[in-house]
This record gives sequence, C-alpha cells and structure tokens, in this order.
Amino acid sequence: MALQNIGAANSDDAFYRYKMPRMITKIEGRGNGIKTNVVNMVDIAKALARPASYTTKHFGCELGAQSKFDEKTGASLVNGAHDTAKLAGLLEIFIKKYVQCYGCGNPETEILITKNQMIQLKCAACGFISDVDMRDKLTTFILKNPPESKKGAKDKKAMRRAEKERLKEGEAADEELKKVKKETKKKVSSKEASVKPTSKKNASGSDEDHTSPPKRHVNVREEEDEEDDDDVQWQTDTSMEAAKQRIQEQLNAVTTEMVMLSTNETEKKSKAAQARQSPKAVAAPSVDDPKVENGERTFETLVEEVKVHLKKGVKASQFQSFLGSLSGSPQDIVTAVYEALLDGVEKGFSKELVKKKGYLLAAVGEEKGSQLHLLRALEEFCGKSNPAAVKEVALILKALYDADVLEEEFIVQWYQDGVAGVKKDSKIWKNVKPFVDWLQSAESESEED
Repeated sequence: MALQNIGAANSDDAFYRYKMPRMITKIEGRGNGIKTNVVNMVDIAKALARPASYTTKHFGCELGAQSKFDEKTGASLVNGAHDTAKLAGLLEIFIKKYVQCYGCGNPETEILITKNQMIQLKCAACGFISDVDMRDKLTTFILKNPPESKKGAKDKKAMRRAEKERLKEGEAADEELKKVKKETKKKVSSKEASVKPTSKKNASGSDEDHTSPPKRHVNVREEEDEEDDDDVQWQTDTSMEAAKQRIQEQLNAVTTEMVMLSTNETEKKSKAAQARQSPKAVAAPSVDDPKVENGERTFETLVEEVKVHLKKGVKASQFQSFLGSLSGSPQDIVTAVYEALLDGVEKGFSKELVKKKGYLLAAVGEEKGSQLHLLRALEEFCGKSNPAAVKEVALILKALYDADVLEEEFIVQWYQDGVAGVKKDSKIWKNVKPFVDWLQSAESESEED
C-alpha cells in the first residue's frame, strides 16, 4: 500500500518519520442511494491515532451530507459521489485541527477533554497543549464519543517502532555509502602512489646530479682549515693597564644588563595595565565567570561582530572559517552565534532557528562536546529575562532534534546536569521535562521490543 507523509507541509520531506496510507475511495449505488466508500479509512485512522468514526463524521460535517462508520465491517460511507482528491483535502483539514500539534506540528498528540467540556491536544514531544476551536461542528460529536486512551497508547507505540525501523534502515544505508567512498579513495590513493615516484625522478633529474661530494674531498678541506688555524698565533696583553680596562668593560656590561631588565619589567607592567582597561586587547572571557568585570562588554562586542558578518549574507561554509578567526572560548562563540541569529525575534524562535540551521551546524562543528555548548547557549538566552523563550524551550529542542542539530544523549545529559546543578529551580527544566521524558520513553519502548 502506498504511503504518504502526514501533513501537507511535510509532503516534500523524503525522510519524514510519520506516514499514513494514501486514500482509496469507491463509489457505490445509483440515483438517490449513491454513496462514497473510503475503503482504507481504518488504516488511515490508525496511522493518525484517531478513531475512524471521527474522520468519517468530519467528511459529513464539511460536505453537509449524511455519513456513517460501521464498527463491525469497518465501512466508512458518505452520501453522494465525491472525488478522492476532495476527500483527501478535507482529511488534511482534519489533521491540522485534530492531529498536529499547534506548536511544533508533530502528529503524535493525544485528545484531552477538560472538566469544562473543552477539547485540547497534548503533544507527547514538546508538551505543548493546543486548544481546539469549539465552534467546529465535529467537537460536539467528539464530546459525545470521547476517544479511548488505550488505543492511543498502542498506536503511539506502533508509530515509534516504525520510526526506529526507518532510522535503522537509514543508518545502514549511510554505512554502505561510507564503505563505498573509502574503497574508491583507497583505489585513487594507490594509483597516485604508483605514479608519483616516476614523476619525481623525471622532474628532478637523475640521482647522480644531486649526489654529495666524495668524502676524501671533505677531509682535505678540514685538514687545510686546521693547518691555517695552527699558523695563527694568539697573544694576550698581561699588563696592569690592560687588566684594569678589561675589569671596567665587564662592570659596564653588567650594569647595562641590569638597566635593560628593569626597563623590560616596566614595559610588561604597562602593557598588562592597558590590557585590563581595553576589553578588545584580551580574549573574550566567559560570560558565566563572575570574576570578570568587563566580560559582558567583551561578549557584546563578540555578538556585534557576528551580527555584522551575518548581515553581509555570508554562506554557512564561509561562516565557519570566520568563527575560527574570532578570539574567545568555544562556549562564548556559540552563545554569541545563537543570540545573533535570534536578534530581533520575539516569538517563533524554533522556526527561525530551523531556517538558519546551517549557521548553527557551522558553529557547533563535529566535536562531541560542542552540542553541549549550544544547549548552554539556549539556557543562557532563556535566562536573560526572556519569558517567551522559556515557554518555547521545548519547541526549540524538538525542532533542533528533528533537524539533526542536537542528539538525544546530549539533551538528556544537559537536562540531568541542570536539574542537579545550582539553577535547578529554573523554569527551563520544568518546561523541558516533557520532551526529555518523551525521548527516554521512546528509547525504553524500543529496547523492550
């Protein structure tokens, strides 16, 4: 059965994790009794983790026609003859309203009904709770027929299993590509190695042209030098006047050396004083270090340099070489890049970072600990009296995780260090907890399977 990505916005993503079957319809009956049967509605509903009666009722509400889903036979019938494309478009509307998270767009959500008879969607990835528009006609049907939590849990496990299988297949394909590349490189290097010795001999000429002179000629020259030294007679004046003159020269040399040492020490002290007064003369200190008085000013200048470079429209590949020329610790540079990318952004931080993920990857690099620098930069940015960023911290992590900028092990390590650290009472950890729990639960379920 052909599959397609869940959500029209993800249709072009070949590696999207969440998929559902393509809709198949069949027109039955004639005249006033003509009906459209969605043949695979049960499979589609399982992929969406929603009851098939919801999607069938949604078609009837949108088309203004009677609709019915038979639980025993699994038949989804809508009165009238309707095209497959039209019903597929109505299904996309259902997915946006009742399946996808309003925050991160993840389809792994659960329908909640509050005490006030309001319908909400709780995202298992980012923890965001979406409020459904209660003016929609389908909401009354959902309130009368609430979903069963057990079925939702089973569907989630199935989706996670499928996700893990797709990831394993992708990793296996990557390993095969790496092996092929290594083999081709070895073949090319062996060919070059066989060609290089002949080219060197041709370019540099024969070995006889560069042979060293015979050893006997060298010995003759050394003997001649020794004979010349023997002919020279060295004499020393031993008179009193000559002795006094030598003593005076030695005293002058010692005095001059002492004066030069004192001058060098004063120059070093003056340079150190100038370095303390001018923040540009020293490397950018860490912002988190409380002992640094002018650290904040130096960090601001670092952020300004990154902003100016980004405004030039430089590419991500060139941006990495620019970062290598900056003075400062790796943590300061990554933090400066993070703040420069979000300059002037008041909300929707996750979408902005995904657009500019190339610059983040250039700043993070391939070092193992560099992802922790990015996570600490996120923490630092949220701590600078930015309540909107604190609310969206789970969405940001989810977006960077899906974009392959951050990996699971580093996110969990950063969270555990933060909860056990000095700032354990920060609101950041409370907002991050649902996402970390989702990561760990998905991993534990895959191990059980």
